[in-house]
Parts: sequence; C-alpha cells; structure tokens
Amino acid sequence: MDDQAFDTIHRPTVTRPLLGLTILAVEDSLYACDALRLMCLHSGARLRRADCLKSARRHLQVYRPSVVIVDMGLPDGSGAELISELSNALPRVSVLLGISGDSFCEDLAYAAGADGFMAKPIANLGVFQTSVLQHLPKDRQPFGLRMMRSEPICPDPVAFREDMAHMAEILRRPMDCATIDYVTLFLRGVARSAEDETLETAAMDLSIAWSDGGPVEGRITRLAQLVNARIEDVAAI
Repeated sequence: MDDQAFDTIHRPTVTRPLLGLTILAVEDSLYACDALRLMCLHSGARLRRADCLKSARRHLQVYRPSVVIVDMGLPDGSGAELISELSNALPRVSVLLGISGDSFCEDLAYAAGADGFMAKPIANLGVFQTSVLQHLPKDRQPFGLRMMRSEPICPDPVAFREDMAHMAEILRRPMDCATIDYVTLFLRGVARSAEDETLETAAMDLSIAWSDGGPVEGRITRLAQLVNARIEDVAAI
C-alpha cells in the first residue's frame, strides 16, 4: 500500500505543515517515539512505528511512507543499514532522516545516504517540522508564511518507565560487546531526552570503560541501580 496516495486528499497548511504525510519511525525507545507521536499529531502527519530493523523491513514490504526516521542504534543492528537500503531503493522515500542522542552518529547517517539528521532530544516542534520540510519538494510544502512553533514536547512518563523496564531486563543478562554498545547508546539517548544527567553520565562512563578495556562490573551495577530507581520513581507518580 502506498501511503503517499494520502497526499492527494490532504494538503499541508501553515498550521499543520506535515498534513498528508505518513511518517515511519524506526525507533525502539517508547519515550522517544511518544515525543515523535506528539509532534506528528500537532503537525498533521500520521505516524507508524517499527521497533527494530526486522519490523521496519516487514512494514516496508506492505506500506511506502512519505518520510522515514531511523534511530541509529537498534536492538538488531545499526540504523545505517536500513538508511543505506532505503537510500538506494526505487522508488525512494521522499525524506530519509537519521536520529540519535550521539552526535558521532550524524556522519554515519549521512554516509549511509540520509537526507538529514536530528539530534535527540529534538528541541521543539518547529525544529522537527523544519527537519522534515526542508527536504520536501516545493509542491508538497504549505503555501504562505509558517509560524515557527517553539513549544516543547513532553512525552508520557509511563513511556520512560517502559524504556527503563526494558533496560533493567537486559542489564540482568550476561553482557557482551554488542549488548553494552546497545544499552549505553539507548540509555544515553533516553537520558538526554529526559534531561537526566546522572543516568546519561553513568551510561557514558560504562561505554568509555568498555572501550578502554577497563573493569565494567561496578559500572554495570551502578547503571542497573539507577535504572531501577527510575522505574520506582515513575511508578510512584
């Protein structure tokens, strides 16, 4: 099914500049995806979600979205793999964006063929809208002056708790190189979006210690304690 057929019925406006677009978010974080959901809701776009590469590929066999936003760190591989596939596919999606909480992933996204890159956390609704609109052809953009909306987006704290519960389960398992890379990248992105400096620092410390070949058991334990504490904090709200 071609979701882009939706565009012929719904045209963008200055207040809903992404009206008519279907966006596929390939994002494993529920907290980050809830932020994208809210931004799409306020912008007029429809949002679909895939939480891993396998799910995204299965989705793309059925639907062709207008825009694909790919997280660079996914549980079953790098988002760069999917970006490269979609960049070379025919017909190509209109807009292909990478997203990550780590700035070093920006070069990886562009090298894979992304049109643009969004750093987590996305600052506000206007930044999100511009990140998509600037890569669309002129005939698919709203006519007239568009007011830049600066209001922040506040995702559901329950989604944050679900992300922490997911990480708590993984942190209880034996940790290998791929798992540590995934956990630290995931937690740094979510922590940055939630403005949780303590959690972000702990994830960074584990990543650095692992890269340097130093002891990591204590850092894994510390990270697990912080994650469990946040589960309890949100549950008490």
